[in-house]
Amino acid sequence: MATDSHPLRAVTEETASAIERALDGDLARLATREIGIVTHVSKGIAGVSGLPSVRAEELILFPGDVLGLAFNLDPEEVGVVLLGDSEHVGAGAEVRRTHRLLDVPVGEALLGRVVDALGRPLDDHGPLRGTRRRHVEQPAPRMMEREPVSVPLQTGIKAVDALIPIGRGQRELILGDRQTGKTALAIDAIINQKNYGLMCVYCAIGQRTSAVAKVVADLRESEALRYTAVVVTTGDDPPGLQYVAPYAATSIAEYFVGQGRDVLIVYDDLTRHARAYRELSLLLRRPPGREAYPGDIFYIHSHLLERATNLRDDRGGGSLTALPIVQTEAQNISAYIPTNLISITDGQIYLSPQLQQKGLLPAIDVGRSVSRVGGRAQLPPYRKVSSDLRLTYSQFEELEAFSRFGTRLDEETARTLERGRRIREALKQPQYEPMSPAEQTAVLLAVTQGLFDELDVERVAEAERRVRRALRHDLPEIVAKIHAGDDLSDEDRTRLLEAAKQAVSPLRRE
Repeated sequence: MATDSHPLRAVTEETASAIERALDGDLARLATREIGIVTHVSKGIAGVSGLPSVRAEELILFPGDVLGLAFNLDPEEVGVVLLGDSEHVGAGAEVRRTHRLLDVPVGEALLGRVVDALGRPLDDHGPLRGTRRRHVEQPAPRMMEREPVSVPLQTGIKAVDALIPIGRGQRELILGDRQTGKTALAIDAIINQKNYGLMCVYCAIGQRTSAVAKVVADLRESEALRYTAVVVTTGDDPPGLQYVAPYAATSIAEYFVGQGRDVLIVYDDLTRHARAYRELSLLLRRPPGREAYPGDIFYIHSHLLERATNLRDDRGGGSLTALPIVQTEAQNISAYIPTNLISITDGQIYLSPQLQQKGLLPAIDVGRSVSRVGGRAQLPPYRKVSSDLRLTYSQFEELEAFSRFGTRLDEETARTLERGRRIREALKQPQYEPMSPAEQTAVLLAVTQGLFDELDVERVAEAERRVRRALRHDLPEIVAKIHAGDDLSDEDRTRLLEAAKQAVSPLRRE
């Protein structure tokens, strides 16, 4: 009787079954893929047809691994902003969707590094490790997720901390003509944060390579680079990268905010950002508006700066403070982009070229500068000292303008002018020399109480150094109280004034 139990047949069937199982995972499957064709290429943009399902802000892959950002979604053609060199991209080339939105690497590995707008390292420290990725476009926190701004952000600059205080979570605009010290002011604020544990992000938009290299060298020399991430696009980069840079930098900063940390971000500067966006919009044939800027130029900056916030504790408690910089021309702060940003931000610091030429550095025009947070973002002892300083200084500037007509001045007016000149001299401050709140309090208290009135104006700087030294050496308990935010008693103020008086007395006798 026949049987199928032959050993060879069993081996053959087992082998065939194993082969079928092995091949099962490699069987061909049908998959759809959208392929587009480049119709035309211009500087920084490309037109693509054949991507019917592409999403706004989706990354498009061009030949040579060049990335583009889907910007205009027209029925016949997709307008794409190129994020790389377009030399190897030509009409007729095939492109494909990546099915992902633009994102950047975020994490602790970014601290101390210099990267471009896509998160690619530009320094010589190797690839980024241990990072996550975060979308560049993020919604701003809702109103009910925010806390009022009340904690000071100490810049270490007397004229700012005393007259135009900035709080954590605030948006304070820095504006002025070129070469008036806008970047220097922001870099000093970053350097001063090493005493307060804030993370910092510096975003250079369309800057000269030499200028960016100097900023990075200054941060490294001041030991501020270890807690700072630097995002760089130069003037030679495509306008698409310049447009994306501030949003990418904000996403990097928001990673730390999500961990409950306080972060300071500097945008240097949004004038170049607006020009890059205008260039892209005109190339993509979007309708131009005032000064040829597109109609949504206000939205792109408000959408960016609204991401600065001071979060509630149940939302993590972190804060993001923004210092956007904008360049004016011929001191015209009523131009289109400056007025837009002034209306978006919570105040502005105006740097005057006239003060710069006179050597009054930082060249802050107190009359045209304002902080809408005000004294709420100052330590209580510092607030008491500086509360009348702005009014006194403004009155001095007005009196000084009238005194130039040569009229005879009464004794009180002359005394007000002399004290005002010494206050102005005390507000001068060299770059890279931030001062602690306690030292600022002691110096401003001394000058407003008239302890410098009998000194020559040229000796105010030496008197200031003596007061600071006396405070550190003789009154450490008062220093601790000021830094803790405790109110100073009348006895503390008396001791502080007495120590300052003894410190400057040798200069009076000389």
